[in-house]
Amino acid sequence: MTGSEPKADMHRYLRVAREGLLWKLDGLPEYDVRRPLTGTNLLGLVKHVASMELGYFGDVFGRPWEQPLPWFAGDAEPNADMWATASESREEIVELYGRAWAHADATIDALALDTIGQVPWWPADRREVTLHRILVHMIAETHRHAGHADIIRELIDGATGRNDNDNLAPGDQAWWENHRKQLERVARQAGQG
Repeated sequence: MTGSEPKADMHRYLRVAREGLLWKLDGLPEYDVRRPLTGTNLLGLVKHVASMELGYFGDVFGRPWEQPLPWFAGDAEPNADMWATASESREEIVELYGRAWAHADATIDALALDTIGQVPWWPADRREVTLHRILVHMIAETHRHAGHADIIRELIDGATGRNDNDNLAPGDQAWWENHRKQLERVARQAGQG
């Protein structure tokens, strides 16, 4: 990409990761978005990443979110940002994520990449950061959690890939099931050796 702007490029990568994570909820019933196939679930991953964006693009740069997040209160259950309670609706969490995007995007748009911020929850010797570093951090974290969501979604209904990029091997559901069975056979053979 000749002549591209680094901040715009990073912002685009963050947006792609956000959309990929959110897409993993599409078409699933309420139970499946909350199902704990790992230590979290799809809706919990969205809630967690929304919370991270609010912290990293808010508090770190003196632009705090206007309302406290109850899952970060002192008396909150451990890991409370990684799953949705029965009273937290999918719509509320998705709407929070959308508001977190807008809040983060305003920070990204307003500040230069070399703007200094402070991450209060990091060790003192690493607290001082730039917007550039936080953008890289959040791109990595969001893509990491989107990958986690890929696995969870595949375990739920076999859906794989991203909504905007068909970069997987060609094949229908039956092909993928046969492929998985082949991998299972290979794993069992290797495990016996």
